Amino acid sequence: MKVRIQITLNEGLYLRDPQDSNLGRKIIQHSILLINNIGFEAFNFKKLAIEINSTEASIYRYFENKHLLLIYLVSWYWEWVSFLIRINTLNIKDPKQKLKTIINSFVSASTENPLVEYINEDKLHNVVISEGIKTYHTKNVDTENSKGFFENYKQLISLVSEVVLEINPNFKYSHAFATNLFEMSNNHIYFAKHLPRLTDIPIEKNKFTEVENMLNYFTDKLLS
Repeated sequence: MKVRIQITLNEGLYLRDPQDSNLGRKIIQHSILLINNIGFEAFNFKKLAIEINSTEASIYRYFENKHLLLIYLVSWYWEWVSFLIRINTLNIKDPKQKLKTIINSFVSASTENPLVEYINEDKLHNVVISEGIKTYHTKNVDTENSKGFFENYKQLISLVSEVVLEINPNFKYSHAFATNLFEMSNNHIYFAKHLPRLTDIPIEKNKFTEVENMLNYFTDKLLS
């Protein structure tokens, strides 16, 4: 049975929520695939329109520009990870086990999930790794932050930070540590594939398991 998951994102990112229509979901689905294939710099609405057999004008009814579309896609992934964390830790009381489950959720979030038909989580994860930094490393970051465009990321980090403080209430850098755990879960999978000398994750082994083991190692050392 198919279950539709509706991810709530900042309304300022779109003119019309693409999750609410067949065309909108098609825009999301194929923008992920196209950006993954050609990169964000080469991506534009004209190419996307050709992919979905529609018009540029129809895409502009949903998104003002491709930058806001990118923030939308990356925000969707951030909120997806938060969703998985809430579901996976629902009945876990022990904070150490809860953090281990969070780390597993970080790593497994990129696995394609049939519950969301129009999102390929694996391809979206690639986009988050290769293009995600472009959402907030911009000259307009402060203005966009004031509009709440990165709230999904901040909520994700706060969710993890709270668990870190459950384990060690005196830990001074809970938000920084939570951010690093999430970024490392993404970056070291990428490094293992493309820049292996920047990581100790062996390319020939299961990268996801190895990254999870590494993050649990750092967690045990820093929070014990």
